Amino acid sequence: MFYNSDMKDLILVIDMQNAYEKGMPWECHSIERTKSNIIKLLSTGKDAVFTTFIASEHPKGAWKEYAEVNKDINEDKRANEIVPELLPYLKEHKLFYKDRYSSLSNNELRKLVAEYDRVVVTGVVAECCVLSTVFSLIDEGVPFLYIRDAVSGLNEKTESETEDILSGLVPVHGEIMNTDEYICSIFG
Repeated sequence: MFYNSDMKDLILVIDMQNAYEKGMPWECHSIERTKSNIIKLLSTGKDAVFTTFIASEHPKGAWKEYAEVNKDINEDKRANEIVPELLPYLKEHKLFYKDRYSSLSNNELRKLVAEYDRVVVTGVVAECCVLSTVFSLIDEGVPFLYIRDAVSGLNEKTESETEDILSGLVPVHGEIMNTDEYICSIFG
């Protein structure tokens, strides 16, 4: 599967919340690079949406333990807000809330992505919400484009391992590129 100018892409910005910033409890090692590249991608004029993880008020099963272990972060309003650099983009792009790892656990977003030829995947955390979302896209039959330098993991090792896992799904279910490669594929 290779990009052509007739493809309708949706840029998905996953969980770019303050909780993942430098010095925060869930710090992602390459968050600054990720923010910068997401801004480049949003500047292409492609359709885009954001997600944010907000813990369930009524967790079930293993999510109960998750809620207890992460209670301080989950109750910190500032930690759950979108990072300041991306806030201006929420004026033109919709924000979807989710209480599970996969962005497609939000039914409205799951229906929306079906209207696109491909979803351009960005955000955090590579080995968690991003990976879960990619698997959900595959299950929905929607091809993914994983933008390796617009995704951040908790550390370099798990970020790299996530890309290794996804490389086994290419080219049947999607592609892996960096930001500049994607922008070049759009504008030539």
